[in-house]
Amino acid sequence: MATVWRLTCRLGFVVALVAVLTAVVHVAGRGAPASTAAPPPAVPSAKPHWCPDIDGHATECGVVARPLVDGMPELGHVDVGYALVRHSGHNPRAAGTLMANPGGPGVATIDYGTDVVATTESLLEDYDVLLIDARGTGESDPLDCGIAESEFGVGTREYQRSAVARCATELGPRAAGYTTAVTADDFDAVRAHLGIDKVIAYGSSYGTYLMTVYAQRHPEHVQSVVLAGAYPLRFDPMQRPNAEAVDLTLRRICLRSGACDGEVAVVDLRSVATRLRTTPITVGSVLVTEGEFGNLVFEGATSDVGSDPAEMTPLGRLPAALHAAAAGDDTVLRSVLRDIISADQDSDGDDNDDLYVTVACNDYLTLWSQDADAATRDAQYRGALAGQGRLGSFGAQGFADAQHDGGDVCIRWPGLPHHQRPDEVVASLPPVPALVLSGDLDAVTPDVNGRLAAQQFPRGTFVEVPNLGHTPDNEPGGCVADIVEQFLRTGATGSALACLDHIAPIKVAPVR
Repeated sequence: MATVWRLTCRLGFVVALVAVLTAVVHVAGRGAPASTAAPPPAVPSAKPHWCPDIDGHATECGVVARPLVDGMPELGHVDVGYALVRHSGHNPRAAGTLMANPGGPGVATIDYGTDVVATTESLLEDYDVLLIDARGTGESDPLDCGIAESEFGVGTREYQRSAVARCATELGPRAAGYTTAVTADDFDAVRAHLGIDKVIAYGSSYGTYLMTVYAQRHPEHVQSVVLAGAYPLRFDPMQRPNAEAVDLTLRRICLRSGACDGEVAVVDLRSVATRLRTTPITVGSVLVTEGEFGNLVFEGATSDVGSDPAEMTPLGRLPAALHAAAAGDDTVLRSVLRDIISADQDSDGDDNDDLYVTVACNDYLTLWSQDADAATRDAQYRGALAGQGRLGSFGAQGFADAQHDGGDVCIRWPGLPHHQRPDEVVASLPPVPALVLSGDLDAVTPDVNGRLAAQQFPRGTFVEVPNLGHTPDNEPGGCVADIVEQFLRTGATGSALACLDHIAPIKVAPVR
């Protein structure tokens, strides 16, 4: 699956309640590594200092102690922190509990408060929201295996591979404690601890993968599912849909704005990618190869798009920048890439790349056998790329290098003994209402993958949200929140979809 662009993970989801509630979240000092002492009691004696105060809502917070690795008590335990935000209405019973995750992997949830879900004031009168920091994040013993976020984000491919290998060495057998399945089981332990029978599994970006795994492992406790910016458990390890989505996104913004010719923009993209394959440029201290360029474009440029339709985003500036660069002038392109890089680096510290790498390397399908030795892995990887041709406008090697959780970034990560990846599990997902929303300008989790995600569920409903990137619950006008509310209350989208026709196209700089 495409990497979750850190900028969106950190700044996304703001549409949810910013105009409705003011959440005052007390950010705690980060937790210690997993303890080797015996697990303490699950119920805290007092409200912890990191528990969020949210106007109009009572909150209950605590931790649930969980083994780091089942059957290996010598590796210690993890304290999983949670905050339960109660509904504000007068009915003593909630209509349901939204159990949310904003993605990553590596993004803490509690800090977001109720902004983690696209919802409305009326929905929060009736529904509780359960915020759980996934193990390795926030108040759940943050993971540290030595990965420096900014360096990993813009470092060379060799730096990234080496950083991943060092992380694996640092973790040793503890690496087995950081998988999507274990995290899903943590969430269910919190649910059971709170006495909640069923939850509404709500995920954005990687959270869609996590919540699908939750539904796979705990189907009897799922009331319904909402996924925004989704991808299926079994996705193309080449990430061809993501590469092709970049071309499609350029065509769409040009057509809707009238500011450029989409076909010319795609030709320009291919020209620039081809040049950078052999002749990289520098942007500040960053060496922009075809791989780095691909990452900045498919992840950076299509994230957080549409959250402010009046803003001139990097994506809106991209066609003009590509056209000038294809003609030999990189000035505007450097400016666009610099803005993407600096926005991400300015937000460093709000997620955990150590966990991001660990979960991706443990769980995602690779282009080599996990049982193979290093030389065989390299040969298998090179062989897989050799037959691919182009991926969208990029060379196969270039776009593989664009993936910070794919390509060969995990090639030196040792396989977990007896580990079953989520895509290898043969289990039916529950026949509950499942809504999957995809932004049609999103190349991180493109609409092709969103449709596949919806098809996993017997009662899946797919909704494509126009003029939104990654993720569509960033939509600022309330349209997506209204769709989510109607779906949760009725199990169908109904007339709520009419608002999609009124979502404004993004601004695009004219190509001259």
